[in-house]
Amino acid sequence: MAVATALAVALAVTFYTLGQTKIYRASATIQLDPNPPRPLGKSVDMVVDLGTGTYWNNREYYETQYKLMQSLRVAVPVVIQLDLQNDASFVRNRPPGAKPLDRAWAPEEAAELLRARLKVEPVKESRLAVVQFEDADPARAQRVLSVLLDTYVDQNLDSARSSTTSAVDWLGTQLDKVRGELETNERALHQYKLDKNVLSLDPDAQSNMLREEMKQLNDELTSVRAKKQQVKAQRDELIKIEGEDPADLPANELLQSPLVQQLRQRYEDAVRERAGLLGQGKGAGHPDVVAADGRVNAAQSALRSEVRNVKRATEREFATVARQEAGLSGLFEAAKRRALELNLLEVDYNRLRRSRDNSEKLYGMLLERTKESDLARMMQVNNIRIVDRPMQPRTAIRPRVTVNIGLGIFGGIALGIAAAMARALLDRTLKTPDDVETDLGLAFLGLLPEIGTRGFGGYYGSSRRRRRQKETSPVRPELIVHDNPMSGVAEAARAIRTNLMFMSPDEPYKTLLVTSPAPAEGKTTVAVCIAVAMAQAGQRVVVIDCDLRRPRVHRVFGKKSVVGVTSSLVDGASLDDIVQETEVPNLWFIPAGPLPPNPAELFHSERFKAFLRSVSGAFDRVIIDSPPVVTVTDAAVLSTLVDGVVLVIRAFSTAKDLARHGVRAIRDVGGKTVGAVLNAVNLDRHEYKYHYYYYRRGEYYQSDEAPKKTDAAA
Repeated sequence: MAVATALAVALAVTFYTLGQTKIYRASATIQLDPNPPRPLGKSVDMVVDLGTGTYWNNREYYETQYKLMQSLRVAVPVVIQLDLQNDASFVRNRPPGAKPLDRAWAPEEAAELLRARLKVEPVKESRLAVVQFEDADPARAQRVLSVLLDTYVDQNLDSARSSTTSAVDWLGTQLDKVRGELETNERALHQYKLDKNVLSLDPDAQSNMLREEMKQLNDELTSVRAKKQQVKAQRDELIKIEGEDPADLPANELLQSPLVQQLRQRYEDAVRERAGLLGQGKGAGHPDVVAADGRVNAAQSALRSEVRNVKRATEREFATVARQEAGLSGLFEAAKRRALELNLLEVDYNRLRRSRDNSEKLYGMLLERTKESDLARMMQVNNIRIVDRPMQPRTAIRPRVTVNIGLGIFGGIALGIAAAMARALLDRTLKTPDDVETDLGLAFLGLLPEIGTRGFGGYYGSSRRRRRQKETSPVRPELIVHDNPMSGVAEAARAIRTNLMFMSPDEPYKTLLVTSPAPAEGKTTVAVCIAVAMAQAGQRVVVIDCDLRRPRVHRVFGKKSVVGVTSSLVDGASLDDIVQETEVPNLWFIPAGPLPPNPAELFHSERFKAFLRSVSGAFDRVIIDSPPVVTVTDAAVLSTLVDGVVLVIRAFSTAKDLARHGVRAIRDVGGKTVGAVLNAVNLDRHEYKYHYYYYRRGEYYQSDEAPKKTDAAA
């Protein structure tokens, strides 16, 4: 099986391999740079980033580029450029000269075929990738791959260029818009300054100036108010002076006046002079005293007049200071109002200035970015480069004839061995005598070769003689022991007969039940062969057909089953009426008779037991043919009425579990199993090479030169 399987698989693989179309592979190498050159410097960001930055972004970039190379975006332009949708050889992947297409193919459909034959493999630890394209035509493979790589590189550059152009156009539009906004904001800020009379100084500087002015006014106002309080205190003190005695001037303000002090001194001198004159004894009327009185009055009058002048001066000073205070207060309040107004002006001013500054900043940024993008658009920088252009392949990559045939032979051998092992492991049938003895625990009585196999079944010698003998002597399998007593089947039947005799030499088995686990296992053939072999030994043998469901014994001997076992049990027919003689000397048989509806109940009856005793008394050996023991209970019932049971096993057919079930059915009712016979054994199988050799050596060739041998040995 292994050799046949290996040969079949090897031939199939060989024919399949030789019948395949040769496929060629064109290869090219490209370089993908995730960090492309920057002619404008690293500080200038490109509009379209051709590469990436970090390690993980690099991996995503590479995988993206691999998928782009295999995308419809690249494949469709290649198909259109090379007109591959109308190339029948490309569509069918055949060498040039293929039959025209039966329908029009769309470029997208042909692009799908191109993608299926395209493969991208990255080179480990590098920025390189190998692009491969497979085709039945080596020149076409090179041409398609070259155009595909050029298309991919051009599309990468065009994509960056178109994106940059779009960005430049958008930046130009935005630049004009922002420029208009900047001019509007500047005019609004200038108009605001004119309307509000705001100097071109910074509002913060104006606020500082106003703050300094308010501080000075506040200091002056504080000083004037302090002076006012001082003048008021002087005025209050001067108001308290009565002026009765000019010499009594307690106010410091009066004492501090030189004129008042001088007049006060003159008054005091005049008073002392008058007192001196009076002390000299001069009377009031004395001219000197009168003159002294005049001087006293004059000095007193002058002093009082000066005191009045000081009071009026103090009043005027107080009024002046009060007017100064009012004026400074007005100035301070006006400065405060201007400060509040400046705060409101500063809010609107800052808002307008912020709008102007933002517009100016945005305008500068857009202007710078527009110039950078315009320069980037004029540059032709590409981060993808073709390192090795595709060459035209010279050898096909498929089919690999030597490798495929070698794998076919190896796989065929492995498959054959596996099939043989699986068959052996999964085969649950009984095949050899060892299986019978080991799995069933029964004695092996012998085997009957498969009738019709080489050397058995009654045909010997050359093939011409076997054909001639087949035409003159039709085969009767059940009577082959009688028809061909020198055949291997007859020899095997005699071996079974001998084993049965030696199983119990002191108490030989007189009544034997022949049954099988299942139908179609040859129990009737085995029963008749054993009966014929025993009859050939000179014993009176009878075969009873107790298969009351599907009887066959009467057909074996070419008789009718009008009367038989059931006739004796039901109608009381005598033994002489039902026993029929056969063409085999010393062999009789009893047919089944009319079929009853209840066979098992008949075998349980006392009449059947009496019938069996009468038959045993009339013959030396009684061979009973019964239904299968697993299918119906008839055989199990009969096994309790006989001396032993012979179980027929069909080699390579009867399952072990089924045979065990049959043995257990007999033993459960108390039946005695004598042993088992392997039937329909194919002696050509390797399990029976020894037996085949033995029976082959023991054959008796029926020819003119056949040696003279007798049956004495049997």
